[in-house]
Amino acid sequence: MLIILGGLPGVGKTSIARLAAQELGAIHLRIDTIEQAVIDCGVVPSDEMGPVGYVAANRIATDNLRLGHLVIGDAVNPIELSRAAWREAAIIADKPFVQIELICSDVDEHRYRVETRKGDIENLKLPDWKKVCDREYHPWPDVDLVIDTAAQSLCASSDILVSFVRKKIASI
Repeated sequence: MLIILGGLPGVGKTSIARLAAQELGAIHLRIDTIEQAVIDCGVVPSDEMGPVGYVAANRIATDNLRLGHLVIGDAVNPIELSRAAWREAAIIADKPFVQIELICSDVDEHRYRVETRKGDIENLKLPDWKKVCDREYHPWPDVDLVIDTAAQSLCASSDILVSFVRKKIASI
């Protein structure tokens, strides 16, 4: 199964994806890691990245899904086009997918997270609050689950995700 995970920067995607990947034994594909590697190699400047990171991640996801692995795609996934590409990766591999959006409904908490988080990818410049607010981000009309990380721990949010995925897998 492919877990398509999305949400604005600072809502807890990567932290929750890591916890869930450990619990589920899943492969964690993080767009930030892939895109920064491409930038560091000098292949594409950061302001011209376009879909490169997403295309690479989608193809790696398809390869791993074909091998029978559970895969978590960790990306902002701000528009339908990026979400559709993840779904297509699962369809090509003939595997099911779930779409999970993370939000932080408490604006002050979200801003605090964005302004205080520390990066863990060499050379990656994290967006500031203005960039997060100004980012194009469309609603997810067909999302399977929305997890609001505002008033609960990362562990609690991960537990919700893991429980949901396990139920979906059991129903297949």
